[in-house]
Amino acid sequence: MLILTLRTDKPEAEIGLYNDTAQLSYQSWQAHRQLAETIHLKIKEVLDAQDLSLKDVEGIAMHQGSGSFTGLRIGITVANALADSLGIPICGKIGDDWIEPTIRRLLNNESDKLIIPEYGSLPNITAPRK
Repeated sequence: MLILTLRTDKPEAEIGLYNDTAQLSYQSWQAHRQLAETIHLKIKEVLDAQDLSLKDVEGIAMHQGSGSFTGLRIGITVANALADSLGIPICGKIGDDWIEPTIRRLLNNESDKLIIPEYGSLPNITAPRK
């Protein structure tokens, strides 16, 4: 099973590609405020490096938090949209030990259907900057 892994809860975002439990590719980058602009390109780069496309992805494993409100919101929205549009399962987990358990769940044909972010506290939404 070809699995795309995503972690976007901190300034350094991470994308991985696994064939079952074997890591094929990994990329991290300083996304900061450019996450929404760069995440799709980085996913494409990880897939291109293995001569694959989104159509080859069979499952998505997502880090659910806790962490950055904006980073989690963007990453989880992308992961949910990809899983839904591709008709593939998605699994998420909170905490630092998330990759192995989510991959195991995907390999056992489990799916959360929809990932909900865990921010660790209530969102702190401020007034727009001028």
